[in-house]
Amino acid sequence: MSGAACIRRGLFRLANYGMLPVLALLVVMFSVQTITEQHPEGAAAGRTLAAEILRTAVRPRVVAVAQAHDGDTQFVNALVAGLAAGGGEVVATARGDAAEAGRIFASVREPIAAVACTRVTAGWPVVRNAAAAFPALAGAPVMTPPAVRWPQFLMPANIRNIANSISIIAIIAIGMTLVIIAGGIDLSVGSLIALAAVLATLLIRDGITVGPLRLLGGDLAATPMTMVVASVLAVTACGLLGLMSGGLITGFRLPPFIVTLAMMLIARGTAKDLTQSESVYQIPAGYTWLGGQASLWGIPNAVVLMLVLYAAAWVLMHRTVYGRYLYAVGGNAEAARLSGVPVTRVLLVAYFLCGLLAGVGGIVMASRTKSGSATYGEMYELSAIAAVVVGGTSISGGEGSILGTLIGAFIIAVIETGMNLTHVPAERQPIVLGSVILGAVLLDRLKQWAWRRRSGPVDEE
Repeated sequence: MSGAACIRRGLFRLANYGMLPVLALLVVMFSVQTITEQHPEGAAAGRTLAAEILRTAVRPRVVAVAQAHDGDTQFVNALVAGLAAGGGEVVATARGDAAEAGRIFASVREPIAAVACTRVTAGWPVVRNAAAAFPALAGAPVMTPPAVRWPQFLMPANIRNIANSISIIAIIAIGMTLVIIAGGIDLSVGSLIALAAVLATLLIRDGITVGPLRLLGGDLAATPMTMVVASVLAVTACGLLGLMSGGLITGFRLPPFIVTLAMMLIARGTAKDLTQSESVYQIPAGYTWLGGQASLWGIPNAVVLMLVLYAAAWVLMHRTVYGRYLYAVGGNAEAARLSGVPVTRVLLVAYFLCGLLAGVGGIVMASRTKSGSATYGEMYELSAIAAVVVGGTSISGGEGSILGTLIGAFIIAVIETGMNLTHVPAERQPIVLGSVILGAVLLDRLKQWAWRRRSGPVDEE
């Protein structure tokens, strides 16, 4: 291949991620719109306040005032460490309420350089009047962590929230990408989320009983192994339903839209029948490990799972024979068949994986809410399709990328979060979201057409 062809191929692949600049533009736009004074909390607040105190005094002696919760405990610990590193000292710490602060102030006998507080405790009357009421505190300023102007959109907590909120849709969008690239569609994924959540929680609560033996279950006392087995069984059931959809589509040449629409109704109805339209919540608190607040290196476990699944999907689509077959089937199924591609098998695997990943999404949702309900996943199929299409996958099949889908999912999450932070009325948010998605996809499509006309045919291999 010539150098010019290599350059064209590289630029063509870059064009497949053409929505990345749109994502960056949205991040910049919402960041600019949400620049406000930010008050650090926790350990960050303690470190910044320690540095501020050390700039105003030499070897300062300080009294710290904080509430009795984890965030303020981190604040005090960081403050103590930061002052000690600079030769300062926290001579007393009030942890709790205003009365405790008054007792600590009264116990101080030697002059101090400052009263170090959080933004909340600095507002207590006993703290505001400390210099006048307690001789040892006379002349000691009340100091709080200095505020900084920073986009609220780019706060670490908000970024984690964006990633965590989109994780379920992003996970089911992986399977949707496989199916759409293969030339199909799957409308059942939202209902499979509900079914997986219901099956897993029912198995944990009620178990499986054969004669006198209870093989699974344990209610609130269920073991971790029970929870894992129940989740695996629920995910497998969803995968088999996806395989059934694929079998009906390939075996009887039925339209994917109709088959998966029927499966959507069947799965949702089954979930309602199993629960009698009531929520299942009698499961152990430990089940929230995957979708709750637990994290790995500060990244929510659901986001870690999402990234692992996307990495595996990228390998499947770009480093395996199956991935090549998938694109071939979506581009021209008949030509692929004549070339020796096992079209039926490729489609069956795509629908099976789509159902399987919908089941995983259901487990994450059940873990996040610590319950199962037949109402879970409503309209999620449309959000997943939107993420796939926004990410550059052609709805007619044969073209798209898994990383593009991830970008598309984040575009949707960024728009939704940005609208909430900029106080866009809830009634207008669907209009804005739909318009932005339509405009972004149209812009990307026009750009790709223009690029292809200028560059000529491109060998993607």
